[in-house]
Amino acid sequence: MAEWWSIEVFHGEQAAGRWRDTYASRLIESAVTARATSWEWHEHQFGVVFEVEFATEADWAAFRAIPTVQAALDAVPDPVNGLLVYRGRGGGAGTGSPRHPRPAAGAGAMSLPEPGAEPRLDLTAAEPLDPVQVASAI
Repeated sequence: MAEWWSIEVFHGEQAAGRWRDTYASRLIESAVTARATSWEWHEHQFGVVFEVEFATEADWAAFRAIPTVQAALDAVPDPVNGLLVYRGRGGGAGTGSPRHPRPAAGAGAMSLPEPGAEPRLDLTAAEPLDPVQVASAI
């Protein structure tokens, strides 16, 4: 069964769209060479996502081993935090079922109790310990 893989590139010193413009044709050519069955590019607020589908995991591994692919991944705009590579559709793919709205807190919500007076300890009223009793207790 075919599986999708995602490469997410986040903005860094330069825009991720610029990185895509530079490496898109090389990544697509490498994907076709490694027998990809489909691919898509998506642009988001945070960067770009390259989704690619392979028939087997071995095809994906062959794609990742191509030096051009490794060079493209090494050249992302933010080399420390700017790259995610994982199995599955990426970016805004989300879940297969729609989200349901959560109940809103309103007039029927339970109120929290009012804070009470904090207990106070008067240390000035305490008597000092007898040093002899303290020494014998140790």
